[in-house]
Parts: sequence; structure tokens; C-alpha cells
Amino acid sequence: MNNKSIQYKNNDPRTSAGERISRIAALDEVLFHAGDAANIWGIRNKSTLNTTLSRYVASGAIRRVYKGLYSIKNINDIDPFLLGIKAIHAPAYVSCESVLYREGVLNQPPREITLVSASSKRFSIAGREYRSRRMRDAFLMNDAGIEIKNGVRVAALARAVADMLYFSPKKYFDIGDSGVIQWEEVKRIADAVGYRIKIKA
Repeated sequence: MNNKSIQYKNNDPRTSAGERISRIAALDEVLFHAGDAANIWGIRNKSTLNTTLSRYVASGAIRRVYKGLYSIKNINDIDPFLLGIKAIHAPAYVSCESVLYREGVLNQPPREITLVSASSKRFSIAGREYRSRRMRDAFLMNDAGIEIKNGVRVAALARAVADMLYFSPKKYFDIGDSGVIQWEEVKRIADAVGYRIKIKA
């Protein structure tokens, strides 16, 4: 969770579900991990925590989103990008096909929401498919060409193109020569991140 997280030391078994959910809502977070709940609710025993979470899911007070990830809102009302990033539960950002399609560089919509993180994995949430490509930490943590949108790190077009070429050097872009892609900016971003890839500029 964000830096507004609060740690509650006392786990009073009489605390109501509504009060516990209110503690999470007060942090302006709609998604939280089991570890976040343990800190916020002051629950130290893992078995007690799992039982509490399972009871709240069964009652409809919270929704289970993914392994160890929960929501206080309907999953379909949450930004799909945010869902994917929270499921990774580690530094990650949206890039590659998802950004390229959104910016009109690719004609065909991707079958998966594409992320970049320190791990390579595929997973599903609420009927949506996700793919995370593995990137070296030094590149992953470099914010050149990455923007924050609705609390989610998202690659700008130039960074997404550079990322795509990093993963697939022979990648063909449907409208790569139309002027939509600013190749000088792509090269600037690639150099700033440290990619050793061939750029047109």
C-alpha cells in the first residue's frame, strides 16, 4: 500500500468487519494484500488472518482478486491496469503491446494486458489475461519515459517502443514509418535506460 499505511498494534476480536474495512478505505486504497491487512488490523497469527479474510470474502465484505490480493470494490469497477500491477506485488509498469495499441501503433488489439516487471509470468484476473515480461532491475527501475496515470506506472509511446525492441529486436510496427513514432525520442529513451538496441534515428 502507499505511504499512508497505518499499523494497528491491537487485534481486538470484537472489532467489526465494517470497522476493519473502514480502516482500509480510509487509506484511499481499493486493493490490498493480505500482508497489508495484517498490519492494518493488527493480526499477527497467519491462520487467524486467513480465517478472517475468508470470512469477509464469504460475507461479501471484500472480494478476492488474486493470490493474496483483495478488493473493497467490485473488481469490474477497477482499472484493469491497476489490477495487473497490484497482482505483480513488486515494481512493474504497463508497456509494450498494451501501450502500442492504445497509441495506434498496432492495429490488432492484444489478447493480454502487457506489463514489465522482474518476473516472467502469465495470469488471469476477472476474465482478463495478463502477461508480464521479465526485465533487469537496472532497466526496470529507470523511469525514463514512464508516466504515472491514475496511480499506475505506464510507459509513454517512446518508452513502449524501446521496450518492445528490447524484448523483440525484429518487431514490426504497423505504422512505424507514419510519423506517429518519434524515433529520435525512442533513441533518447533507449540511451537513457541503457538498452543496446538498433534504432532508426
